[in-house]
Amino acid sequence: MLDDLDDAGRGIDDARTLLELGREENDEASVREAWDQIEVSERRIGKLEFRRMLSGEYDDKDAILSINAGAGGVDSQDWAEMLMRMYMRWGERQGYAVKLMDVQEGEQAGIRSAELMFQGEYAYGHLRSEVGVHRLVRISPFDANARRQTSFTSVMVVPDIGEAQEVDVEVKESDLRVDKYRAGGKGGQHVNKTDSAVRLTHLPTGIVVACQAERSQHKNYDTAMHMLKARLWNVAREKREAEMAEIRGETRSIEWGSQIRSYVLQPYRQVNDHRTGLKLGNVDAVLDGELDPLMQAYLLGTGEPNKPEDDED
Repeated sequence: MLDDLDDAGRGIDDARTLLELGREENDEASVREAWDQIEVSERRIGKLEFRRMLSGEYDDKDAILSINAGAGGVDSQDWAEMLMRMYMRWGERQGYAVKLMDVQEGEQAGIRSAELMFQGEYAYGHLRSEVGVHRLVRISPFDANARRQTSFTSVMVVPDIGEAQEVDVEVKESDLRVDKYRAGGKGGQHVNKTDSAVRLTHLPTGIVVACQAERSQHKNYDTAMHMLKARLWNVAREKREAEMAEIRGETRSIEWGSQIRSYVLQPYRQVNDHRTGLKLGNVDAVLDGELDPLMQAYLLGTGEPNKPEDDED
């Protein structure tokens, strides 16, 4: 990172030199080029400074993101699919390799659940800002009376711990139920339609993971096991954190109704992050994957927490 900062600093120095020469020679083209170089270098420095906030032990790892539809019936399942697209679009914008590991379709529309893998530097560091319940308020497209509907979907993110030697997660075969089935989904853009899908249920915890991204049943099993170990590691970490919070006398609420963010399409249009107080009016851009302002506000700890608006309910 220090080398990158040095490079960006040198870029600004070079641009300033070009700017001075352009002004002396009354060369407008050189002046414009210098300002463009300064802006590029300043954005680069800003990104590097933000990356300093991603200093958690696993922030630089790949990430596994799970989406589960909640209260709201078919609207919630449609909302879950909207979130899946939003995160896939965000990952593509970041240059990450985004892989749909598993998806369970809704009966009428949308999805009941999905598992996504994001591969790239600091994927987990960014996406850990998204853990929690996401709320959508809109006129339901599935309601003949065009009534306003509130839908809830939960998002969970864990780091892909890989085969890190410092992480010790043991999974006994006797604790597993293994189901093998035909892959579902909508075809090419989602998953392969083969007989190779694998679902693992960890009986002691009730954790269920599935993978149907590969054509090989063996590869899907290995990937599902990989995902299961990451989930078990996260459960153990949360347990340790809860125990430490109890020792320190802290109280924390982790409830289905405690949404972290509301996306309101009616009666007005706004995305409201309840943890930071950041409100954005361009809902369409956010739903198309422009999540950086929301992520950065949370990770930098800017803004003031706020409660959901009364007229969102």
